[in-house]
Amino acid sequence: MLKRVSAHLLRHGISTFESRLCKNDRLFRVHPSVSEALAENRPVVALESTIITHGMPYPHNLSTAKEVEAIVRAEGATPATVGVIQGKVHVGMSSEELDHLARSKTSLKVSRRDLPYAISKGLSGGTTVSGTMIAAHRAGIPVFVTGGVGGVHRDGENSLDVSADLTELGRTPIAVVSAGVKSILDIGRTLEFLETQGVCVATYGTSKNFPAFFSTQSGFTSPYHVCNPEEAAELIAGVLSLGLQSGVLLAVPVPEQHAAAGQQIEEAIQTAVAEASAKGIKGRDVTPFILQKVNELTEGKSLQANIALIHNNAKVGSQIACALSKQMNGRKLRCTTHHLGKHPSDSQSNIVVIGGINVDFIAKGKTDKLLFGQTNPGSVCQSFGGVGRNIADSLSRLGHRPLFISAIGTDSHSDAVLHYCKHMNTRGVARLEEQRTATYCAVITESGELSLGLGDMDIHQQITEHYVSQFEQQLSSASLVCLDGNIPVSTIDYVCSIAKKHAINVWYEPTDSDKACKPFLSEAWKSLSYSSPNLAELRTMNKTLGIPTPEVPPGSVDEVLRCALALSRPLLEHLHCLVVTLGAEGVLVCGEHDAGSVNLQPRKQKRRGQLCALHYPALAVTSEETVNVSGAGDSLAGGMMAGIAQGRDTDSCVQMGLLAARLSLASPHPIAPVLTSDSVDPNKVQAQSWPKPRFMWMD
Repeated sequence: MLKRVSAHLLRHGISTFESRLCKNDRLFRVHPSVSEALAENRPVVALESTIITHGMPYPHNLSTAKEVEAIVRAEGATPATVGVIQGKVHVGMSSEELDHLARSKTSLKVSRRDLPYAISKGLSGGTTVSGTMIAAHRAGIPVFVTGGVGGVHRDGENSLDVSADLTELGRTPIAVVSAGVKSILDIGRTLEFLETQGVCVATYGTSKNFPAFFSTQSGFTSPYHVCNPEEAAELIAGVLSLGLQSGVLLAVPVPEQHAAAGQQIEEAIQTAVAEASAKGIKGRDVTPFILQKVNELTEGKSLQANIALIHNNAKVGSQIACALSKQMNGRKLRCTTHHLGKHPSDSQSNIVVIGGINVDFIAKGKTDKLLFGQTNPGSVCQSFGGVGRNIADSLSRLGHRPLFISAIGTDSHSDAVLHYCKHMNTRGVARLEEQRTATYCAVITESGELSLGLGDMDIHQQITEHYVSQFEQQLSSASLVCLDGNIPVSTIDYVCSIAKKHAINVWYEPTDSDKACKPFLSEAWKSLSYSSPNLAELRTMNKTLGIPTPEVPPGSVDEVLRCALALSRPLLEHLHCLVVTLGAEGVLVCGEHDAGSVNLQPRKQKRRGQLCALHYPALAVTSEETVNVSGAGDSLAGGMMAGIAQGRDTDSCVQMGLLAARLSLASPHPIAPVLTSDSVDPNKVQAQSWPKPRFMWMD
C-alpha cells in the first residue's frame, strides 16, 4: 500500500547528538560562553576566585574580578572565573554569581583537599590555585591566570607546610601565569620543590630573575625565561604535545611603576609575619592575616600594587592564551591538500559548501518496533554522510562542482571517505592530526523511522573561521554559498560578513532544532538568502529572535500550513526565500511573488513585491521502497540548489528536489549513486504525475 513520505523524508538527515569538547555533569557547570569558545577552539583564560572570597575586601574584590574579566576579553580571549557555588564547580560565572561570591561572609577557601567536602555539603567557596587548576584542566582550558602561587612556608623543612599549589603543578598539565611567589614564603625551597615535581619554571621577559609578587627581584633566578607571548605559547605547546602530566609556571614581574613601593611593602610583610607568629596564626589563616595587615601598614599601597599585578598578569596571560590558540589551531590545520578527482574547473567553482562530513552506520531492524536491552534482527551498512558532504555530493552528481570545505581526521575512516568522494572537489577538506573523523550511528525501524542516533561530531568545530578564511577569494566570487548548522557560530558569522560585503547568496541548512539558532544569535541572519528548516527549526529561529512562537498544531494540513506561514513571515523581512519542509505534508516555499509563483532566483535588489507561498505535496513512496531516510532532506536541498543554479522556474526546482529525495529514500546511501541530472529532470521522468501546488498570499 502506498503511503506518504514519512516525517523524516524532507528533514535534514537524522537528528544527531553532538558531543561537546567540554561536558557538563552534575558536579561541574560550564558557562555557555566558555563551552562555546572551547568548542570553537578560541582562547580561554581560567581565573581563580579566592581573590574574590579571601583576597580583598568588598567591593574591591568584585570590581577587581570584573576588571580582570574585561581585560581578558579586551585581549581577545574568553574569561572563565572558577568557583564553587552551592556544591557545584562553576567554570565561568555570570555577573550575579560573581556578586554572590563577593558578598558571601561564609565562603570556603577551596583547594584540592576541600573540593569533596564543599561539593558533598552543597557549600560555596573560592577556588585556590590548585582547585582552579583541577577545574580548568577538566574543562580543557590550558592557561590559568592568578596573582601569586603558594609555596614552601618558612621553616617548611620542619613544619612540612607546603602549599598544595606546588603538588598540583606537578600533576596537572596547566600553564599558570602568576607574579611569582609571595616573599612571606621560602622562595628558594619553593623553586627546589617545583624542580622535584618536574614543573617547568620560566620568567616572562628578558630577565631570568624570579619575581617575588610585589617585587621584581627575589634573589633567585628562574631556570628559563621567555620573551614574548609566542615563545611562552611554544613552551606550553611543547608540554602539551609531549603529554607530560606536569604544569608550567610562568612568572611575570610586577610593572616597574608599582614595584617602586616594593621595599615599603616588604618591610610591612616582615612586620606582619612576626605578628602572625607571635599570635600563633598557622596554616591557611596565615596568608589572609598577613595580606590584611600589610594593607593596613602600607595604607592601601599593597592593595593597589596587588590589583596592578593581577591586571598585568591577566593581560599577559590572555596574550599567551591567544598565541597558544593560534599555534595549536595552526598545527591541527596543517592538512594534506587532496587532489582526488582533480578537475580543470576546480579553481572556477562558483558554488561553495561548508559543513560536516561523517561516516554513517545505519542499523535497520526487521521489525517496526525495536526492543531495547536485547538483540534485534536486522542489517547494518556503512555509508558516507554529513549534511555539508551530502549537499556537495548531490550538486556534484547534478552537473556542478562545488568547492567543499570541511575537516576529517587522520584515521582509517578518512582514507575511505576521501576515496568515496573522489568525484567531488574536496580540496577544501582539512585532514587534521590527532583528530577523529566524525561518525554517526542510526538505528531505524523496518519502515525507516529513526529509533536512536549517536554521533561523534567534535571535529566539526575544527571548521574554524581561521581555516575557512583561506578560501576568502572563492567565497567572494561564489554565486551561492551553502552552510550547514554543524559548523561553529564564529565561522557562520564570518561567511555572512563576506556575503554582505560582496552581495553573495547564502543558503543555511540548519541540520537540527538545536543548531537552527546559530546565525540568529547576531545580525548574521540578515545576510542569509535561503534556508530550509522544518517546523521545529523554524520555531527555534523565531524564538532566538524573541518573536512570539506558536506551537505547531497536531491537526489538519491547513492548520500546519497556517502555522508555517506565521513562522515564516518575520524571517522574510531579510531572507529571500524559505523552504519549509513539512515531512509527510510536503514542502512549503515562501518568498516574493512573481507571476503567480514564488521567485526562487537570486535577488538583485531589495524585495518590492508581495509575499506568497506555494505548498507542494510530498511524493508517494511505498514502505518497501524506503531503505533509509538519512539523506532525503539534503537531497531535496541539493536538487533545488541545482535547479536554481540552472535558472529553472520554481516548479522545476522543487520537483528536482523531490525527485532527488525519493531516490535517496530508496538507496542505502544518503545521496543515491544513481542520482544524475536526467534522473531528476521533471521533463524526462515520465511516470510522475505532478499535482498543482497550492498558492497562498502571505501579506
